[in-house]
Amino acid sequence: MNKLTKIGVSALAGSLAMTAAHAADGSVSVSTGFAFASTTDENGPTGPYQFDSVVFTASGETDGGITVSAKMELDNDNPGTSSSSNGMDDRSVSFGTDAMGTVTFHGHGGSSVMGQWDDMTPNAYEEVWDTTASADVRIDGRSGNNLLTYDSPSFNGVMFKAAYQHDHSTATGQSQDLGHYADFGIQISPEMVEGLTVGYGFGELEPNTTQTIDNETLFVKYSVGGFTLGYQQSEADGTVAAQNDESTGWGVSYAVNENMTIAYGERDYDDNTSTTASNSLEQQDSGVSASYTMGGMTIAGHMNSNDNVGGSSAATADKESYEFALTFAF
Repeated sequence: MNKLTKIGVSALAGSLAMTAAHAADGSVSVSTGFAFASTTDENGPTGPYQFDSVVFTASGETDGGITVSAKMELDNDNPGTSSSSNGMDDRSVSFGTDAMGTVTFHGHGGSSVMGQWDDMTPNAYEEVWDTTASADVRIDGRSGNNLLTYDSPSFNGVMFKAAYQHDHSTATGQSQDLGHYADFGIQISPEMVEGLTVGYGFGELEPNTTQTIDNETLFVKYSVGGFTLGYQQSEADGTVAAQNDESTGWGVSYAVNENMTIAYGERDYDDNTSTTASNSLEQQDSGVSASYTMGGMTIAGHMNSNDNVGGSSAATADKESYEFALTFAF
């Protein structure tokens, strides 16, 4: 090989190496901190605990103009193994364009449309049903592993969302859909009414060969000045009466300044609307929350009150909970 050929080959190799090196952009985001919480009442704290998350993201664009992105999360927040060192948690791969929207396959930790919109009322830290033991009941379709989602671009303030999961697999003791689960949603932020957002979602569950459960939700949010107000109504309509549930909630948040937000919200959840027996009363949730962010540091907390948890009238079903956290993100 003569010198000229060697120079040409070396130049080509260097060009290819530079192309490969710049074919994808990578980033790492870290969130860590600790919190104090109680899940039942102020006299029964769970004690302090640490939380952390490291998210690796790589993205690039194909010759055809399609943006491809992959995400992997490392933390110890795996279901049932919060003290384990398994490490790997949520992961996904997505592709799309500004014109066609984005398709995402969630290998782990996916959330369907109903799951993403399970509570759209504003808060400053967590929802009014969060933290309190057994109060986390929602009309939220299916979510989980091996889930496909689609997010459309915005067309004059209108966007569409959809999710699909085949042969749903859940944790032991939970129901499994007969063959697949699918839902969709439409969100409208009209350009003529600044600050207004309206959304509607629908999904159908198939717990067995003879039953179906329709899940649907409707929410409205309006922001003006530092205030954001929200109202949401959700409903589960099943083949049998015991599968009919209803949820109604509202919330308001106020941005005191660019760093601090406070909020208050309420929710009523009726599990099995066909009966008012002592084990099927309306669960009534309310709570206040606040957060203060400065740079990459956030101090936040909430205090929730939950009556008739699980639909029970027992005195032990009236609970209070709190959580206060210090988080660093970089």
